[in-house]
Amino acid sequence: MENQEDGGKYKMNKQPIETQSVSVELKQLVKKFNTFDKENEFTAVDHINLKINPGELITLLGPSGCGKTTTLRMLAGFEFPTSGNIFVEGNDIAKLRPNKRDIGMVFQSYALFPHLTVFENVIYGLKLKKIDKNERINRANTALDIMHLNELKNRSPGQLSGGQQQRVALARSIVNEPKILLFDEPLSNLDAKLREYMREELRSIQKRLGITSLYVTHDQIEAMAISDKIVIMNKGVIQQIDPPHKIYNNPINHFVAEFIGKSNFVEATVKRIDKDNITLSMLDQKITTSNHVSFPIKQEQKVDCVIRPEFWRIDHNGKFKGKVINTMFLGESVEYNIELNGQTITVSDFEHYINGIKSIGEELNLSVREKSVSLLEKNKEEM
Repeated sequence: MENQEDGGKYKMNKQPIETQSVSVELKQLVKKFNTFDKENEFTAVDHINLKINPGELITLLGPSGCGKTTTLRMLAGFEFPTSGNIFVEGNDIAKLRPNKRDIGMVFQSYALFPHLTVFENVIYGLKLKKIDKNERINRANTALDIMHLNELKNRSPGQLSGGQQQRVALARSIVNEPKILLFDEPLSNLDAKLREYMREELRSIQKRLGITSLYVTHDQIEAMAISDKIVIMNKGVIQQIDPPHKIYNNPINHFVAEFIGKSNFVEATVKRIDKDNITLSMLDQKITTSNHVSFPIKQEQKVDCVIRPEFWRIDHNGKFKGKVINTMFLGESVEYNIELNGQTITVSDFEHYINGIKSIGEELNLSVREKSVSLLEKNKEEM
């Protein structure tokens, strides 16, 4: 039985990676940084509250400078909060050093040791922890198996593709059996097809292991594809926390509606309200949408309708009449800019193989999936 730590053929029985699903809670978390103007401070994270249930994968999403990476770094211990608490299973870890937090992290840059083999990279942290030799060999091999890397264990990082390097980085994180996994834009260096494949792999592994995870990305599609919930941030403040479908279909404010996907904002006037429905006058036509507004609403009030481009449909019997002013063929869909009643809207046609591709200047009729239209308070000052 061979147990030398040189990446050879290990015949030992592999033990499963032991993971725990723990809860994480950020309470009134604040992080301020000093600026050149000594009288002022920059508030990167502003009194945020966030609860991550055991085994969940939560994604922080927002524009550059919104505070998502700072939040991740505070949980990792690379930054200490100005104020507030970080609870893991009810214990406040806000003042603990990173090596005392039992947290694994997967970086954008992979951060692999170029002079070590794949196996040596994965087992390195276990050596530092002085784990028993047989156990660390078993755990390293198990992590390599999970990541489908056993055949590559004797290669150096420089001999691997970007996706393979990312799997090594993930194996190195889970081999330590962390309570929490943090991901700092881990797929941003990969090409589009590999990024799509790796996000599916990563999500599958996370669900199988059940590790509570916090993920940071700037990629909206990635966030929607892998997350149990998405946290939208802007200027250090949480704007909305919800499952991906609710973030997309029921944005809570204009910022969220604009940031996630594409949106048409069309002014309308409320004509009738009942328990289940709201009837509106929009673009000189009547539409009825579901009543799930989160703000006070009354008759004759002006509101903004949020209409995703795919909620419009080219329809010979449609009551909205417009003119094509731009056409963009995207393969699976054709995206049009269409002028309706003096307003330009974006329409995504996923049935272009039936409808044909419309020409600039062509007039057409549209209908809208009325129940999919969500409402926002008109001219509400955003946070």
